[in-house]
Amino acid sequence: MCPLWERAEDTIKNINKSFDKTKSARELENEELNSAIKRIYKENKCIYGAPRIHYILGIEGFNVSLKRVQRLMTKLGLCAVTVKKYKPHSSKKVAEGLENVLKRDFTTTSINEKWVGDITYIHTSRDGWCYLASVLDLHSKK
Repeated sequence: MCPLWERAEDTIKNINKSFDKTKSARELENEELNSAIKRIYKENKCIYGAPRIHYILGIEGFNVSLKRVQRLMTKLGLCAVTVKKYKPHSSKKVAEGLENVLKRDFTTTSINEKWVGDITYIHTSRDGWCYLASVLDLHSKK
């Protein structure tokens, strides 16, 4: 046989292999891992990242590396949600230009004489930070 013909024969065999639709064991395992990763991600409110999902997969009996979980999560478009911890600013400094009108005297003789207010920050997982502003009449306490 001619060496050129042998080379052409090998090329034809490789082309036929590429048209073969059977999936490899690795592809089947990746599909199973993809469904498990999606399930764990959704069960935990789309917060868990690759390290936590890798840990849970280990508990469930999957023997996979962290890098593989990271790669599969990237292909699936999944990423962890990170929430930064609130760091309050120092309240030791008195705001400039504001004077203490009440001077710690909270006694009143009639309604609508003295009002006080406060703002509270409430963190919610869905909307982020919400603010609650309250105003109180010192005489009626309403």
